[in-house]
Amino acid sequence: MTDTVVEHKDEDAGGELSERLRQAGLRPTRQRLALATLLFGSGDRHVSAEVLHSEALTAGEHVSLATVYNTLHQFTEVGLLRELAIDGAKAYFDTNTSNHNHFFHEQDGELIDIPGNSIRVDGLPQPPEGTRISHIDVVVRLVKA
Repeated sequence: MTDTVVEHKDEDAGGELSERLRQAGLRPTRQRLALATLLFGSGDRHVSAEVLHSEALTAGEHVSLATVYNTLHQFTEVGLLRELAIDGAKAYFDTNTSNHNHFFHEQDGELIDIPGNSIRVDGLPQPPEGTRISHIDVVVRLVKA
């Protein structure tokens, strides 16, 4: 385990991440805390399960890719993350759960937040009875000029 994970776990001795998981209805297991440290320890970010798994292994965490996927989906279900499916083939998880939009660099697979209210969507259809629109995902795809 690297100093980053250990150091943050020590910082979490006060229980900030543990409490965040508990408030979301999740038990703060060692693996969840380690993954939460990687996800939430350095500001907003977009991450795939494969990248997070690699980061966890580099940090000395013995965690399977299946556990990473399960944890990311659990975090998404309780509102700690927002999942973005790009092309239906690859999912990214966003630590910024606010309603915002993204640029997607197609060559390198990088997602970047679009600042503020730069995109306006007009002419939305009326949702079916008994439902409401929770948010709209707009992904602006970029290629090198």
